[in-house]
Amino acid sequence: MPRLKALALALPLAAAVAAAPLSAEPPAEVAQAEIARLALPAKGVVGVAAWRLDGKGPVISINAGQSFPMASTFKVAVAGAIFAKVDRGELSLDRMVEIDPERHVVSEVIADRFIHPGVSLSVHNLIELMLTQSDNSATDVLADLAGGPEAVTAWVRAQGIEGLRVDRDTAGILRDFFGLPAGPFPAAFEQALKAEPDIEAKASRINPRFDDDLRDTTTPKAMASLLDRLFNGRLLSPASTRLMIAAMERNRTGNGRIRARLPRGTLVADKTGTIGGSLNDVGVITLPGAAGRVVLAVFIKKSSVPFEAREEVIADIARSIYDFYLFEGSR
Repeated sequence: MPRLKALALALPLAAAVAAAPLSAEPPAEVAQAEIARLALPAKGVVGVAAWRLDGKGPVISINAGQSFPMASTFKVAVAGAIFAKVDRGELSLDRMVEIDPERHVVSEVIADRFIHPGVSLSVHNLIELMLTQSDNSATDVLADLAGGPEAVTAWVRAQGIEGLRVDRDTAGILRDFFGLPAGPFPAAFEQALKAEPDIEAKASRINPRFDDDLRDTTTPKAMASLLDRLFNGRLLSPASTRLMIAAMERNRTGNGRIRARLPRGTLVADKTGTIGGSLNDVGVITLPGAAGRVVLAVFIKKSSVPFEAREEVIADIARSIYDFYLFEGSR
């Protein structure tokens, strides 16, 4: 059924592209109107930036210059800053790093499964956990190794990219989002949980104060530009570029988003992000044959619809983008 829905969604856009006169400009306006229609069920603010990595064809842009909470998509910038230190010889991927239980931050792997002291992981394995399973504890250890949030932002700026800023690690973001007390994160969260047993339910609700905070935000254009530079080999060494892209291709958190309605077997490298009324996915889609690769950043904020409905919006937009650039490239 999801594949049939994807086909039905693709037909109006494909027909519009095919019907456009060969001498006309590529119908980016038609594509943007269709994507704006697909964004309506989110009942929030949706931002989209997409283009072919080879520079051919038009740019798709909807609210692409507006700031959105990054949530865990900021981990792309952390990974880039770490790999840059590896490229400069300041850090080794084989370096073992002890994970202090007081640095645990709620997430699926480290904090959930390695609850006792005595855990050390290599930088490379920390990157793997951060990019493939969005592990928050791994992220904060890596953010420290990168020199802190300010150093990550400085590295992004050094790439000539404006509009993306990293101000806190995940513990800081979650502490502010949930209004946690001071102290080590595990104890602070446990204290808040005892006082408010359903506090975790807040993670999927709109938080206006958080949504309007400019800290840890990006524009869709800025995030897409960072990915463009990575995939075009202008961000890191060839070896680090391959490793980072390969990790993003192994992402396990995005099956309901960009990948969900694409043809089976489509290669996608992406990173998701979710908090409150925000739900995001950013990455690169490889099109069939000589059609090339497309960078796509989709951000949703201030949405109160269920998590799954927001995921469907991203999946529908991704399929529309896929079809537009596939058919537009065949004209």
